[in-house]
Amino acid sequence: MINVAPEVQDALRSGRPVVALETAVLTHGLPRTPMACPCGLAAWDASLPANLALSLLLDATVRAGGAVPATVGMLDGVLHVGLSRQQLERLGHDTAARKLSTRDLGAAAVQRANGGTTVAATLSACAAAGIRVFATGGIGGVHRHWTERPDVSADLAAIARTPTAVISAGAKSILDLPATVEALDSLGIPVIGLGTRAFPRFISPGDDSLGVSAFASNAAEAAAICAAHWAFAPHGGTIIANPPPTEWAIPAHEVEAIIAASMLDAAREGIHGAAVTPFLLDRVQRATGGRTVAVNVAVLESNARVGAEVALRMAELR
Repeated sequence: MINVAPEVQDALRSGRPVVALETAVLTHGLPRTPMACPCGLAAWDASLPANLALSLLLDATVRAGGAVPATVGMLDGVLHVGLSRQQLERLGHDTAARKLSTRDLGAAAVQRANGGTTVAATLSACAAAGIRVFATGGIGGVHRHWTERPDVSADLAAIARTPTAVISAGAKSILDLPATVEALDSLGIPVIGLGTRAFPRFISPGDDSLGVSAFASNAAEAAAICAAHWAFAPHGGTIIANPPPTEWAIPAHEVEAIIAASMLDAAREGIHGAAVTPFLLDRVQRATGGRTVAVNVAVLESNARVGAEVALRMAELR
């Protein structure tokens, strides 16, 4: 039920750097129609559907950094660790592809489904293959109003039990970020700020209200901290928090004002539970004039670059 691509197998056996990439952004992120790169990256192929252009961009970014990309996704019930371009195209064009978290993998395998993997499901593949670095956008976390309806992303538990460094721009802005940071602390997950002492807010930079548990001045130091952590806690994961690129980040106060107004609208319209998240995401995107798409792409590209460098440094340490 799990297939590791020969290129990824060879890299892992020989100790060369490998970076895992998710596919939920391919199946449930950007549109399946061509568009210009929202943040002006030269490597973006504007002739391709945007979702495929992004996945290929991340693959190329990891390769340019000297590492082997291991994009994870499910095809016909098989979880692939390392997707070819043809497989990416097939998954990206499938409008019936599922969004797969860890809990969904067993059913999808038996039912021979296609699907894009979330952070949690991608970490399952990392655990199976022995991949130590995974680059994504922003992790899930504790949702707002969690005291009324407990809603905590499976990402947190997956990170806590998988010895992989997750490169992310913190957690998604629509979450209860103070509660998310507390949950990371309770789970014993080190949050290593890459050049920052503030916990990033995915599409916004962090501030003094939320901190990280460790500071790293560069990728080499971050990799060394991860390696040392695994000497003491060999079965747990780490987060390397890489702030969003400054030129594309949206000020936190602007995003918070939009979310606060949208939460009130959701309550008035009777929107609750799982329906709140897509409602908030849509409202933030509309209110910012689509700038969230530009930040999202810029964050993913930046984290893929950092992921390649961290993987290289880890390979040197080994």
